[in-house]
Amino acid sequence: MQDFDLVAVLTNPEFRAMLLGGLVMTFVVAVGSWCLAMGLAITLLVVRLVPGRVTEWLVGTYVAYHRNVPTLVQLMLWYFGISSLLPDGLQMFLTDNNGEAVFAIVALGLCQAAYFSEDLRSGLRAVPPGQTEAARALGHGFIGTMRHVLMPQALRNALPSLINHSVSLFKNSSLAMAIGVAELTHAVKEVENQSFQTFEIYLIATIAYLVCSLAIMAVGAVLSRQAAIAGAR
Repeated sequence: MQDFDLVAVLTNPEFRAMLLGGLVMTFVVAVGSWCLAMGLAITLLVVRLVPGRVTEWLVGTYVAYHRNVPTLVQLMLWYFGISSLLPDGLQMFLTDNNGEAVFAIVALGLCQAAYFSEDLRSGLRAVPPGQTEAARALGHGFIGTMRHVLMPQALRNALPSLINHSVSLFKNSSLAMAIGVAELTHAVKEVENQSFQTFEIYLIATIAYLVCSLAIMAVGAVLSRQAAIAGAR
């Protein structure tokens, strides 16, 4: 049995560079997909508020698809399926410019948008109806009411769920390894293949994901306290 030697892995310049590069790519994928998801979630929420069964059905179908199809399958669909439908020039450009990460960001962002939109919808439904009437009485139109009155309160109400789903998104970034993205899990696998220090390298990965997830939760806790104080004023 091979001796446990965590220091040997951490002090190896090549292995350390691979792990740090993988961690950076993990944050690139996670942050990029989070921004896409939040922007799309707000758009879906606004579309859902438009009167009419068609918009309700379209958004409901979008949410149902992304919440019921495994995230890994969606990643595969984008990378191996939808990418093949793109023009040849665009495919070549993506191949030369880390297209795997681009498709991972798109797939994860579109998937997470379904969860974020439902969180925001629940937060908006928790806002008392009188807030809308008060905003209209002050002369706000639909956009002004949403921007200045309803959305700030909806975000405050939805913050705990948004934080939980943000942590899930960060962890799901490891699925990007399946399409060749050189994120942390991919780097860990490469180091393990070269060093044969299986336990040590996966221990490092476990600690890295744990620390990052706890950091996201800590930031979320601070934001929740600040939002609670702002709401009490």
